Amino acid sequence: MTAILDHAAAVIADRRATYGDPAASMTTVAARWSVTLGRPVTPAEVMLCMIDLKLARLSHDPSHRDSVVDVIGYAALLPEVSR
Repeated sequence: MTAILDHAAAVIADRRATYGDPAASMTTVAARWSVTLGRPVTPAEVMLCMIDLKLARLSHDPSHRDSVVDVIGYAALLPEVSR
């Protein structure tokens, strides 16, 4: 179990280096989705929707490691974007 958590932490660090602060990134996504959906969307809702997307993919292929890592990563960052 520790290996996958360590991998998720490494992915989070890599994405932070590539895309910057997750809260700022998810705020940008939330603003775009708000326009698309015609209602306010919060950064936390973006994260929850991304987790749901990954869970839907996992229901098709539960062994897809990248989706598991992504769920862990989004869940780990949820408190950070909920502030």
